[in-house]
Amino acid sequence: MLTQEIKKKIDSARDILVGKVPDPKAQVEQITTALIYKFMDDMDKQAASLPKGKTQFFTNGFEKYAWNKMMDAKLGGQERLNLYVEAIAKMAKNPHLPQLFRDVFKDSFLPYRDPETLNLFLKDINTFSYDHSENLGDAFEYLLSILGSQGDAGQFRTPRHIIDFIVEVVDPKKDETILDPACGTAGFLISAYKHILKSNKNKPLTPDEKKRLMGNLAGYDISPDMVKLSLVNMYLHGFPSPNIHEYDTLSSEERWDERFDVMLANPPFMTPTGGIRPHKRFMVQANRSEVLFVDYIMEHLNSKGRAGIIVPEGVIGTADNAYKQMRKLLLEDGLYAVVSLPSGVFNPYSGVRTYVLFFDNQLSKQSKEILFIKVLNDGFDLGVQRRPIDRNDLPHAVEVLQAHREVIKTGKKNPLLKKGSLFSWVIPKSKIIENKNYDLTGDRYRSVTENNNSKWQMVELGEVLDYEQPTKYIVDSVDYDDSHTTPVLTAGKTFILGYTNEKTGVFKEELPVIIFDDFTTAIKFVDFPFKVKSSAMKILHAKKDKADIRFLFYAMQKIKFVSHKHKRYWISEYSKIKIPLPPLEVQKQIVKSIVDEEKKISTLKEEVRSIEQKVKSKIAEVWGE
Repeated sequence: MLTQEIKKKIDSARDILVGKVPDPKAQVEQITTALIYKFMDDMDKQAASLPKGKTQFFTNGFEKYAWNKMMDAKLGGQERLNLYVEAIAKMAKNPHLPQLFRDVFKDSFLPYRDPETLNLFLKDINTFSYDHSENLGDAFEYLLSILGSQGDAGQFRTPRHIIDFIVEVVDPKKDETILDPACGTAGFLISAYKHILKSNKNKPLTPDEKKRLMGNLAGYDISPDMVKLSLVNMYLHGFPSPNIHEYDTLSSEERWDERFDVMLANPPFMTPTGGIRPHKRFMVQANRSEVLFVDYIMEHLNSKGRAGIIVPEGVIGTADNAYKQMRKLLLEDGLYAVVSLPSGVFNPYSGVRTYVLFFDNQLSKQSKEILFIKVLNDGFDLGVQRRPIDRNDLPHAVEVLQAHREVIKTGKKNPLLKKGSLFSWVIPKSKIIENKNYDLTGDRYRSVTENNNSKWQMVELGEVLDYEQPTKYIVDSVDYDDSHTTPVLTAGKTFILGYTNEKTGVFKEELPVIIFDDFTTAIKFVDFPFKVKSSAMKILHAKKDKADIRFLFYAMQKIKFVSHKHKRYWISEYSKIKIPLPPLEVQKQIVKSIVDEEKKISTLKEEVRSIEQKVKSKIAEVWGE
C-alpha cells in the first residue's frame, strides 16, 4: 500500500528536479538511479552488521563512493557534485555489483551541474530506506505513473486499472510461464504476480513455489531505458533477479523458439518512419508493429495458451491485406472475445480508440462465436485529467467474460447476455468471415443480425414526451432582442421564444429540452441557455423515468416530419408517431456512444482547421505577408 508519507517524498524529489530536469522520463531515471545507489549502501550496512559480516558493494577501491561518504557534511557542494558524477559513471563497471545494478547504472549521467539542486535532491533520497516491503514497490509504481507518452515509439503507459482488468480476465496461474513482449515498466508482470498471490491467499505459496513463479515471469523491451525501469520495478517488488531482457521482439530471432502459457501486452501502436524490418518467420508478412505483435503472440502461445493484448482501432477493421490476413488467423485460432475500451483511456497522451483481444487456444476451438463487449465507462471521465467517476463497466465486463468461458466449456447459454444489449453480445464466426474483410467491429454485425424495432417496444412519442402549457413561461415583458440573455416564452395565438432582461419566471429547472417547430418541422436539442425563435415552437421534455431526452432527439432525427403551414400538428399527429424504445440504461449507452463519436468528429474538424491555417500561413510566407 502506498503511504502518503512516501508519496510526499517522491513528489518532493520531483519538485526539486523539475527546474533542472523538466522531462518526466528523465526525472524518473534520476530518482531511480539515486534510490538504487542509496539502497545498495543500506544493504551494505545490513551485511556489515551481521556476525563476521562485511560490505558487498562498496569495497576494493569503491569505498570512497559509499553513500555515507557522499553525504559527509564536510564535503562542499561542488565536491559532492563531482563525487556523485564520478560515482554513477563508474558503478556500471563495479565488479562487486549484481548484473541488475550494473544495468541500472549503465549510461547514467547527471544532466545538470548545480550543487545546490543536487544537495537538496540527495537529502530527499537519503530519507528513503531499503526493504523488500510491498510499500516500496508500490512507491516506485507511483513514481512510474508520472511517465507520459514516449510518442516517437508509440508507447503509452497503460493505466493500472486496465492492466488489472486484463490480468483478471486472463487469470494466470502459479505454474504457468508468462511473457510481456513489450513490457515497458513491467506493469503487466507485476499485476500478474500480485494476481497469482491473491488467488492463492487461502493456501499461500511456499518459498520454492514463489521462487519458481518469479522465474516464470519474463519481459522483453527494445528500449534500454524501459528495461532499466522494469528491472528496478520488479526488484522492488521482491524479484532478486528479474527476467527482463533488452530485446527487439519483431526483428530478432534469438528467442523465436520460446513458447509461453500466458502472454499480456500493450505493444507500441505506432510504426517508425520507413516501417519495421521483421525477419521472415512471421505468418503475416507486414511492416506494421501492431500487426506483427498480434502475430507474435499467436505464434508464441502454447497449445492451451491464453493472452490479453491491447490493440489500436486499425487492427480491428483496416482493410489492408496484412490486417485482413491477421484477423482471418485470429478467427481460425485463438480469439474468443473483443472488448472495446472508451476512447479516452489513454488521455492525455493519446485519443486513439483501443480494443482488447482475448485469446484462449483451447476454448476458441470449442466455440463458433466471438463475444463482443463495449465498455463505455472505466471509472474515470474522458477528459485530460481523467478524474474518477462512479460509473465503471469493467467489473461487469469481467463477469461476462468469465461466464462466457464457462459457457464455452459447458455448451450452455450465457445468462449475462441480455437480449438487445448494447453492452455485450455474440456474433457467429461464420458471419464475420462472410464479408471477406474479417472485420472485428462488433457493432457492424449487430446492426445486420438484429432488428432493433422488433426487439424493442414501439411507443408513441406522446407517451414519452411532454410539452408544457405556455402560461408557465409568460412574463410581463415581450420586448426582446439578440442582446438579451434570459430565454422567455410569451403567449398569444402562437408561441414565441425570445429573450428578455427579466431575471425570473423562466425555465427555473435547467433541464435539457427539444425544440420542435411545427412550421418547419425542425428539431433542435438544447441545453441552457439557448437561443431559438419560432412562432410555432414546442418545448418538449422527456417524461420522468421513461426516456432519455437526448436519445429521443437522436431517434426523432430518423422521422420524416411533414410541414403543415399555419397549423398545429404536434398533439394531433406527430405525438402519435412510434419509435423503438429500449430500456433506459440502453438508451443512455446509445447516447454515450454517439456523443463519443461526435467528440471525435469535432476533434478531427479542429485538426483540419489547424492544418488549413498552417497551409495559409505558409502561402502567406511565400508572398511575404
